[in-house]
Amino acid sequence: MSDDRTSAPATAIPGWRLIISDAGRFWAIRNRAFPRTALRAGAEPTVDADTFEEVREAVARQEEIAEGVPS
Repeated sequence: MSDDRTSAPATAIPGWRLIISDAGRFWAIRNRAFPRTALRAGAEPTVDADTFEEVREAVARQEEIAEGVPS
């Protein structure tokens, strides 16, 4: 029997490293640092969630924050 919490799709999140903890929690860590302006705007380089879909959505929110900041 498979546990949906620990079975992530084979596709990774581009630009992010995906980790699944022993407890089945999903973590994503950005491969390259966000610019300081993005960090000041609230972009987080590390996010976590209960499911792959939730962590993917959290990553998308962080990328949106970073994209909305003038360079």
